Amino acid sequence: MPPVTIYTTRFCPYCVSAKDLLRRKAVDFHEVDVTGDPAARRAMTARSSGRTSVPQIFIGERHVGGCDDIYDLDKSGKLDPLLAT
Repeated sequence: MPPVTIYTTRFCPYCVSAKDLLRRKAVDFHEVDVTGDPAARRAMTARSSGRTSVPQIFIGERHVGGCDDIYDLDKSGKLDPLLAT
C-alpha cells in the first residue's frame, strides 16, 4: 500500500470526514496539521498545484484532492485500486 498523506487543520469537519473514511478502510495515514504553520501550508499548496483548502490528500505522490474527491473515488470504486497499488 502506498503511503497516504492528509493535510488538515484543527476543527475542520471535512478533514474529520476524510480521516474517518480512511480509518474505515483500515488505511494508515500521515497527518500534517497546517494550523498556524505557514511553511507547512505553503508546502501543501505547492504540492497540490495551488489548492489552499483542507484537507488535501495524497496517495503516494498522486494528489487525489479533498474530502469530496476521496468520497467520489470511493463511490466510483476507484479508491481501493489506488490504495492497493
